[in-house]
Amino acid sequence: MKADERISIAHGAGGLQMHKLIKEHILPKFKQRRKLEIPLSLLIDSAVIDGIAFTTDSYTVKPLFFPGGNIGRLSVSGTVNDLSVIGSEPLAISCALVIEEGFEIEKLDEILLSMEETAEEAGIEIVTGDTKVVEKGKLDEMIINTAGIGRRSPYLDRNLERAASDGRSLKSRWLDPRNVRPGDRLIVSGPIGDHAMTIIAARGELGFEAPDLRSDTAPLNRLMERALEVGGILAAKDPTRGGLAALLNEWSEITGFGILVKEMLIPVREEVRTGCEILGIDPLELACEGRVVLAVSEKFAGEVLEALRSHPLGREAEVVGWFSDEHEGVVVETEIGGLRYLPMPLGDPAPRIC
Repeated sequence: MKADERISIAHGAGGLQMHKLIKEHILPKFKQRRKLEIPLSLLIDSAVIDGIAFTTDSYTVKPLFFPGGNIGRLSVSGTVNDLSVIGSEPLAISCALVIEEGFEIEKLDEILLSMEETAEEAGIEIVTGDTKVVEKGKLDEMIINTAGIGRRSPYLDRNLERAASDGRSLKSRWLDPRNVRPGDRLIVSGPIGDHAMTIIAARGELGFEAPDLRSDTAPLNRLMERALEVGGILAAKDPTRGGLAALLNEWSEITGFGILVKEMLIPVREEVRTGCEILGIDPLELACEGRVVLAVSEKFAGEVLEALRSHPLGREAEVVGWFSDEHEGVVVETEIGGLRYLPMPLGDPAPRIC
């Protein structure tokens, strides 16, 4: 068979190849028997049906344990975050385990305890699940699948009312990139790339070490709640696989607007920047698991930024750019004042990052 007739690692890495697989092979196979509030074609991480937000995700990170977390904390945080960024209040999640024969019970206990601790941190319940075991050598230790449901945030209506107070007409009653227009600001809640670079260093395969770097893995629902209380937020998304580059290109495609971001305003830790220079990686393509990008009405961007910075997970938040009708696609203003296009990445620079 030809290479393009088989699945590759790139098809699960969050970039161009994965989007092509979903749009050409997965979505066309499933009929929509009722109208959804947000079309599946937008590839937003949560669906909304009858006013209920629903999401699912599978986690196959390598290694299972890393500075700042493990696969258990990652799975709960990721599902909570997908529900939160659409404007819902996460309520409950499932826990489905696929475990390799011979896996140590002590490690399993630690992972499950971490899941419960993260659920308590987020104020949600783990209410159902499933367990399967496969023969030794047929799986690399463990995969976790979590699905989650959420109800409409009590702050969402007022938030959208403030967002529309400048006379705009909203296309969605949820946080949805179709609500934005040129001039709306982009806010990143903290330094990007911490998670991906932590995983790369933890693997020890590329000769890069970062002993002080920790994954940013965390549930973001409390942070989102604080921002929604202020109001003026139009869309939100966590920059996981494909990083900020994939997220911004998705938004530009959905909205039809260009996006201009200023490189010098994007927060990146020195350890991450150094690692990227050594490995030849663009930090804008690195996955985060505890950051959110917000599209905010220019009128309220300052207030939202202040609210984010008042929370421990948003202390280093920055306004990094805006939507523009003067550009096509995503354009980065470099630190020396030049402009470069930021394309959709083919995939995450490191596989099995989440």
